[in-house]
Order: sequence, then C-alpha cells, then structure tokens
Amino acid sequence: MKKLFTYLLYAGILYVAACTGKAANQQAPPPPALPVVKLEIGSATTWQSYPATVEGTTNIDIRPQVSGYLEKIYVEDGSWVSQGQPLFRINQKEYTQYIKTAEANINLAKANVEKAQVEVDRLEPLVANKVIAEVQLKTAKAILHEAQAGYAQAVSGKTSADITLGYTVINAPVSGYVGHINFKQGSLIGRGEQLPLTVLTEVSNVHTYFSMSEAEFLRFSETIPGASMEDKINNLPPVELELADNTIYPEKGKVELVQGQFNRTSGNISFRALFTNKQKLLRSGISGRIRIPFQQNNKLLVPQQSTYELQDKIYVFALGDSNKVVSKQIKVVGKSGSNYIVDNGVTSGESIVFSGIQRLRDGAVIVPQPTSIDSALADHSPSKH
Repeated sequence: MKKLFTYLLYAGILYVAACTGKAANQQAPPPPALPVVKLEIGSATTWQSYPATVEGTTNIDIRPQVSGYLEKIYVEDGSWVSQGQPLFRINQKEYTQYIKTAEANINLAKANVEKAQVEVDRLEPLVANKVIAEVQLKTAKAILHEAQAGYAQAVSGKTSADITLGYTVINAPVSGYVGHINFKQGSLIGRGEQLPLTVLTEVSNVHTYFSMSEAEFLRFSETIPGASMEDKINNLPPVELELADNTIYPEKGKVELVQGQFNRTSGNISFRALFTNKQKLLRSGISGRIRIPFQQNNKLLVPQQSTYELQDKIYVFALGDSNKVVSKQIKVVGKSGSNYIVDNGVTSGESIVFSGIQRLRDGAVIVPQPTSIDSALADHSPSKH
C-alpha cells in the first residue's frame, strides 16, 4: 500500500511538471488589430421634431340639396372616388313628376301663344283697312305678349325641374377619399340635416399642421435667416414627415404658413407644411412628427458606433501612449446621422477606436489600423455584411 501511494505521488509530480512546462512554452495572444479614426471638426445636420396631424387640402361636406328617401349608396366608407363619380341617389319619383308637369305647362303655354298669334294675325288687316278700331289689335297683341311670357315661365319651370331632378344624384365634386357615411339606405334625408351624408377629402396634396411653443418659436426665429417671418419661412429647407411607425415619408414637404398669433390657451403658434401625396399613402387624421433640419458648422463629430454606454453615460476608447486604450466619457449635445455631436471629453485630432470595443478594457494594448471615418463607416455598413 505504501509503495502504491509513493508511485501515485511520483506520477502526479511528473504530470504537473509536464503541464507547467507546456504552459511556459505557450506565448501570450497578440494584441488585437482594430480600426482607429481621428476625430475632426465638421458640419452637422440636426433635426428638430414636432408632433403633427395630417389633413387633406380640401375637406368637403356632402349634403343633399333636395329631400327624399336615400334610395342608393354607390360607395363605401374609405373608398377612393374620382371627380364626377356618383355617390348617392335620392328617390326620383316625386321629381320626375315635376318634370312631367313642367312639360305639360310648356305645351299649354305654347298653345296659348299660337292662339294669341292667330288672333293678332286676323286683326291686323282689319285694322289696316279701318274695318275695326286699332284698340282691338292692341288688346290682342297684349294677350300675345302675356302668352309668350307664360311660355317663357313654363320653360323656366322645366329647367328648374330638371335641375331639381339632377340633385337627386349626388356626384363627387373632387377626387378623394370618402369618410364615414352617416346615413343608411332608406333613410329620409333633406337639406336641414345636421350631419352631412359624408365628408370627401381631397388628398393629392396634404397639409400637415404642427405647433411651436413660445421658446421654440424664439429659437426658430433666431436660427433661420431672414428680415421678416415670410423671409424665414421661404429660407427654411424642405422638411420631413416621420410617420407613426417611425419611418420617414419619402416626399419632402415645404412649410408655407405660420399663424399670425399665439393661442392664448395652449401658448403655441401653429405652422402648416404642404406635402405631395401621389401614392395616396397619407390620409386625413393620421399623426406623425414634422422634422425640420438645421445645419450646424464647426462641430466635433464622434461616430455612434465607436461609443458604449455605462450607467447612462457615454464613453469612447481613446488611443493613448504605447498603443494603450483609455476610456473617456463624452458629453453628447446632439445627433447628426450616424454621428454624435460632442462638446466635451475628446478633442479634434484625437484618435479613438472605431469598432471592436466590446472586449476592450482600460490599458489594453491594440495594433491600431488608422482609417478615415467615411471609410470605416462604409466598411461597417449593413450592405457590407
């Protein structure tokens, strides 16, 4: 038993010695080669955003011009219609009867004109030959003029009846989207209804309304060049519309109106921007955010990809002596594209590690691979992977 223990102890010593020698012969891993960029002063575009609502440039209440039963509804809620397309039809029986009555009145008036004309034609030669007094002819001509006026009135009545019958079919005054239809087929409707049949919204172009507080308006006035508010509006660059799903509407908009005074209740002043809507993507009532770009010069830019967060603070790894990295907290004052705008923590001309910072620690040694920010961003863009 003692010999066995001595043998095992000896074997263990040999194994430990072998492992120790093997570890000693292994070399430490080389420092990682990482891209390093030099920070520069540049121009930056920042965006100021404001909650916004979208409305069609034209919202038309569709109301009946005549009374009757709603006999036919040609469209549905939310459907797209073209200008002139039928929307509703009111029962026409009553108004068709008006047409028949007007036509009968025309025929009667025409007969009265012909009868009066015959009497005038009969009396004229008698008066010329002094067979009868002229006063009889004047009386006949007056009756003729009265008959002619009655005929004109009958024709006007027919025209009015035609127009009234035309009101029984309600057509779209513009192209656009149909809103909620407030009445069902068979409803009795008329000109005195409080609710319209529906609202038709023209959305080939849309207005987007947003507001600024007094403080925001003052900063806006100071930032945008121009001697007057009209000049400032004209000098504004095209704006963007951020939709509810955080995507950016593909068309740019133009701010074209500012309200003349502040709302006393909200303390805000309203603006309006115009967007084209060729694809009919935008509808009245949707919400989003207007984004106004502001150009800023002489700003220190740091790629967001080169930063990391720790306890709500933002850091970068700066390249120090002997290629050792040093973590530095930076003060971010804005964003511009894929860059942070920084005013403290790092300086222009300083080099930082662009990517691969996940496993770095203070004092770690790297093999720096200098590159430009543009090249680094291009190499690490999603399309490259």
